[in-house]
Amino acid sequence: MQIFLSNSPVRSPQFFPFHHRISKTLINHLPIQIRTTHATAASAMKGRAYRVAPLQVRRKILEVEGHSIEGVSIGGQETSVILPGLNCAFDIGTCPIGAIHQDFVFITNAHPDHIGGLPMYLASRGLYNLKPAKVFVPYCIKDDVEKLLDIHRTMGQVELNVDLVALDVGDPFEIRNDLVVRTFKTHHVIPSQGYVLYSIREKLNKQYDDLKDKPKEIEELMKSGVKINDTIISPEIAFTGDTTTDFMLDPDNEDALRAKVLITEATFLDESHSVDHARQ
Repeated sequence: MQIFLSNSPVRSPQFFPFHHRISKTLINHLPIQIRTTHATAASAMKGRAYRVAPLQVRRKILEVEGHSIEGVSIGGQETSVILPGLNCAFDIGTCPIGAIHQDFVFITNAHPDHIGGLPMYLASRGLYNLKPAKVFVPYCIKDDVEKLLDIHRTMGQVELNVDLVALDVGDPFEIRNDLVVRTFKTHHVIPSQGYVLYSIREKLNKQYDDLKDKPKEIEELMKSGVKINDTIISPEIAFTGDTTTDFMLDPDNEDALRAKVLITEATFLDESHSVDHARQ
């Protein structure tokens, strides 16, 4: 399954599966799950009630391959894709409220619409007394990100606690014992990289299938040091950030294309712009 985030500045962000034909008709009739909540507040002062207009919050949420995905992508303004089930977010162009409680953030490039919300994200976590987030950035921009945060610490007199992790293309990092992230090369006008999240699980080796209903024997084998399980590593979700389609031609990026869910951004969705114009 491939999900595109339309980041055209003149069109609301949309989600659609890769296997559908890209057309204006499709874009206007996408199967998007929209959860809407309404909150009405009223206050009284000196016996007089003041009504506050209902606040309507629209959040686009997809359930894909067992993962909840919430995101926004508006060209040149903000990109952030949130995976609450994995406690992660890709990019933080502004600071969506859903991202604040995610402990891991993966930054694809240094353009403001992808990293501009980082100081606010860290400040908000401090406000809520959340533990320092772990933020992953391309290796070549780590020093500049630290300078950026230092400036905000000085101006705002806030701590902005963070565990900043620099990853180069191809670097893996263990998020937890059942989840690993690895970066892959993307093609943008500035240094950039995508991320693949892998699930890790143990599966009983086939030669021990006859022991499935014999837990005591399995326990004895494990205590004796016999390796009875195979480790299964599967690419679950990949996110490209801004890139041309050239990343698909790189054999080192095979896992991004094999992932159960591939999320990429598409500024131009029809033939109203030429390929050359889109690459500029």
